[in-house]
Amino acid sequence: MRNSLILALALMAAASPAFAEKALPLHIGGRVAPAEDGKGYVHQWPGIYFEGRFRGTGAAVRVKDSANILDIFIDDQLVRTISKPGDGQIEFTGLTDSEHSIRVEKRTEAAWTSAQFSGIFVPDSAEVLSLKPRARQIEFIGDSYTVGYGNTSPKRECPGDGVWATTQTQLAFGPLTAKHFNADYRVNAISGRGIVRNYNGSTGLTLPQAYPNIVNLDSGAIPDTDAASDDWAPQIVVIGLGTNDFSTPLNPGEKWKTRDELQKDYVSNYIGFVQSLRAANPDAYFVLMATDQANGEIQAQVKKVLTGLKAAGETRIAFIPMNGLTFEGCDWHPSTADDLKISASLVTFLDSQPDIWHGR
Repeated sequence: MRNSLILALALMAAASPAFAEKALPLHIGGRVAPAEDGKGYVHQWPGIYFEGRFRGTGAAVRVKDSANILDIFIDDQLVRTISKPGDGQIEFTGLTDSEHSIRVEKRTEAAWTSAQFSGIFVPDSAEVLSLKPRARQIEFIGDSYTVGYGNTSPKRECPGDGVWATTQTQLAFGPLTAKHFNADYRVNAISGRGIVRNYNGSTGLTLPQAYPNIVNLDSGAIPDTDAASDDWAPQIVVIGLGTNDFSTPLNPGEKWKTRDELQKDYVSNYIGFVQSLRAANPDAYFVLMATDQANGEIQAQVKKVLTGLKAAGETRIAFIPMNGLTFEGCDWHPSTADDLKISASLVTFLDSQPDIWHGR
């Protein structure tokens, strides 16, 4: 079937009549909000994906997106990568008249702006098929390491839009791990953000402050309505935060006068963040992760968080170190080889916990 796949591709401002009437029901991975124009969804977090199924000979993907790179798969085969497509439609025709799956994955990080996914459409002659959510769900919360910042770059220097172009969240350790277990996933991560301190003391919401929002990730806006949350109850929540809190010295004018003050604030707020997540996810297993950077300071503080949570009664929680990484991605970030190594350690741990998926 794949050898007979013929693709007619076009980007246009208006929808083609052949695809104007029938929208596929979408299975959405990640947090999205209804678009203001009533056509599809807006999104801002990385790692978003949209899926649909149909029986027919063609499909069209509609977007309003001037910020991201998107991969489009038909029947698990990558058929098109589009970069900053703008307001348009991408058509695929000439498919065999049979059942097909279609999936659109967001590669890039664009925490500064939202984009719109308007839907997947098929001709009137096609049969719309349903797509069930996966039984397993896993959520990843973190910073640039979780985003996959510059992970596909062949070198550490990435001037201009080099970081944006080489960031591939779908090849970061989170999606790799989720796909290994055939789990749906969410990636709630923003480069440069920490628990209480952003990179080098920079301004902007910390990750716990941004977490309630679906868009508006850099302002204190009222949390947005989540259009894909009704069935979201992850069995596992993986958190990797602390690199930006501790990777640089304190600057004059920051609220912490000493490293000890920063550490105590970090531990206290991290414990509170996990406890708030626990309240929303009473059955989840939490995994805290950290590298051995900053002379071990990050791991030492995360272990204090673990100790504090256990002292408060938390039992379904563990710490996994991210050691031995080469950091050959952009700006000394993990590479895809590092992502594979981190994912392997996660898979090994999760496999050692037979009840972690609650029998799913």
